[in-house]
Amino acid sequence: MKNYVSIKDLPAEERPRERLLKRGASSLSNAELIAVLLGGGTAGVSAVNLAEKILAIDSGGIRILNDCVPEELYKIEGVGPARAACLLAAAELGRRLHDAPKQNRVSVSSPEKIASLFMSEMRCLKKENFKVLLLNAKNEIIMKDNVSVGSLMSSPAHPREVFSNALRRGAASVILVHNHPSGNPAPSREDLLLTERLVRVGEILGVEVLDHIIIGDGEYVSLRELGKI
Repeated sequence: MKNYVSIKDLPAEERPRERLLKRGASSLSNAELIAVLLGGGTAGVSAVNLAEKILAIDSGGIRILNDCVPEELYKIEGVGPARAACLLAAAELGRRLHDAPKQNRVSVSSPEKIASLFMSEMRCLKKENFKVLLLNAKNEIIMKDNVSVGSLMSSPAHPREVFSNALRRGAASVILVHNHPSGNPAPSREDLLLTERLVRVGEILGVEVLDHIIIGDGEYVSLRELGKI
């Protein structure tokens, strides 16, 4: 009769890997994080119990992974070359991430600057492309999100796609950008209705729509400057 609780015995929402994916890595303990890397336990020992044995190698706990050698990990029954390599690789990635230079993010300050970021890319496109700039609280660009590619006349943009990455990345605000293949950036009735709809959705979600830039052939229109936002 089995006298220990394996990861598979736990409810799905309590398993380390499932919790990490649902609630984020910060919700896991050191032992649970290591258990995810191990991928499983051994006969009679769960992945978490195996991880706890690894943490007990040294009084420093998780710091053991900073400077240990594979042979130290091999002493733990159930840890072979593959698992040791995985743990040491994860520790090295953590060090490199910590030491990586801070990313210099571009700050947007005007519709002209936003248009300049997209003009060369979008002015000659034969189909309408809809993009979203995700911004943090300092109006720095987090991400350029390609939302949709449409026809010669339209590029459908559903609120779900527009705000999906904004919510995932914790954006404070967004700027909508799309092109007119005709070269004329004057907003259509559909452009105004879509913008109005997305502004309302943004208000509900707590993500402000700062502007909607329409790119033409060498010229642009800002709906905020037109007073439409």
